[in-house]
Amino acid sequence: MKNLILGLILISTTLISCQQGAESTADQTELAAYSEAHRPQFHFSPKEKWMNDPNGMFYYDGEYHLFYQHYPDSSVWGPMHWGHAVSKDLTHWENLPIALYPDSLGYIFSGSAAVDWNNTSGFGKSGQPPLVAMYTYHDVVKEKAGNNSYQTQGIAWSLDRGRTWTKYDKNPVLPNPGGVRDIRDPKIIWHEVSKQWVVVLAVGDHIEFWGAPDLKKWTKLSEFGKQIGAHGGVWECPDLFPLVVEQTNETKWVLIVNINPGGPNNGSAAQYFVGDFDGKNFKLDAGLAQDVPLGKGVWVDWGKDNYAGVTWSDLPKEDGRRIFIGWMSNWEYANIVPTTIWRNAATLPRTLALAKREEGYRLISQPVKELQTLRGESFQLSKTEISEQLDLTDQLGFSPTLSEMELEFVLPEGSTGSFGVELSNAKGESYRIGYNAAARQFFSDRTHSGNLSFSEKFAPKASIAPRFSKEKTLRMHLFFDVASAELFADGGATVMTEIFFPGENFNQVKLFADGGKAELAGGKVYQLKSIWK
Repeated sequence: MKNLILGLILISTTLISCQQGAESTADQTELAAYSEAHRPQFHFSPKEKWMNDPNGMFYYDGEYHLFYQHYPDSSVWGPMHWGHAVSKDLTHWENLPIALYPDSLGYIFSGSAAVDWNNTSGFGKSGQPPLVAMYTYHDVVKEKAGNNSYQTQGIAWSLDRGRTWTKYDKNPVLPNPGGVRDIRDPKIIWHEVSKQWVVVLAVGDHIEFWGAPDLKKWTKLSEFGKQIGAHGGVWECPDLFPLVVEQTNETKWVLIVNINPGGPNNGSAAQYFVGDFDGKNFKLDAGLAQDVPLGKGVWVDWGKDNYAGVTWSDLPKEDGRRIFIGWMSNWEYANIVPTTIWRNAATLPRTLALAKREEGYRLISQPVKELQTLRGESFQLSKTEISEQLDLTDQLGFSPTLSEMELEFVLPEGSTGSFGVELSNAKGESYRIGYNAAARQFFSDRTHSGNLSFSEKFAPKASIAPRFSKEKTLRMHLFFDVASAELFADGGATVMTEIFFPGENFNQVKLFADGGKAELAGGKVYQLKSIWK
């Protein structure tokens, strides 16, 4: 008996050792996978292969779920699956197995997911609410045969915290209404007042709203947008949610509509509309209607690399935030950017707020507060005058490759110069982001940032964005992550997101002033930690 017990202990110890060894090997494999050139270190990206639109985001049982358009067999777009990752803090992500695979009805295109708290769908068991995803089926066989009804909407559910999904056996729940080429990207929301599920669908050049009591039997409610807003490309990936207007008790509804192409700096981008929604119709606010006549948009992000952005559902009421994330690329060049093992990443998650300004209702974007946990060493900038340049490389003591900057500048009367931040390397490559006082515009200039050869559309000129604030103090909140920059200016009133591909990491940083002196009121620079190490 004693020998048997010793043998069992030995076997148990060996199994534990093997398990720990396997976990260690898995950790090392993941670490190696997140160390390639240009790989972001605090943005989510898949371990390998292709990624585009974020999909199906919801919060449940302490986890933020992020699904995304994924092709597991190549680093270029192909038959779409739903990739899957979860996070407890919106910063550190755990990769999970693929959630949804293509089937006989087609590829699994973009969509959304939510917690069916009241079990209206009937998928729940033993008092457990089901998690329900709604997505677009894209039937390539029909498409190639010339049948324009190749996009339909299906649903799937999960009862194990989103780890496995069962597709509804009566899919599609929302068939193609007949010959409609582009009807996709369903965003589902529970509308409490009308006691129904509402799905927002992108339909070519407009939005359609459909309602259902159970996520299965859908009835068309209304349409919006054919003669208003930017129409430089097809409408895609919509979202609809209420926000309380800052410093008021007023609630407005925000409708996000992604568009490709037709963005403010060409290519893919996200526009939005503000108004009221009664469970059937979305009515644009009369003041905002003047800002978005046919052909003109109001933009969530003015850079070239924030597309298909939507928000998480089911955040706890005590949290109270509306959190947004986008795809950090652009269809003008997404398939050919110079990465191979993986391709493309997500933007930083942002908290959205709604403010009423002189020009009307405007979305305000701020990086989520959880990102502050990634801060390491810091460097304080004192009030100073910048004449031509202020080199910070040696003063910082850490590389700007992974950094966060909070800068405040004072704009003297009649200021006409440009100022901002420049990253560079020993190869003579550089990236500049800053403000042009004469034009009252922010700019992101990657025209000398490294590899531009893969696409003439990548950096033909600097991207620009308007400044909305009239304050003399100009605030720039910046995040640099290996091969990307995100600017939240004037408290998030103007936002720009752009990627770049230097031949070697930028390791030099300076503040610059062109065409005059710049007054730096102060600032702080933080080194940021990798989420994968």
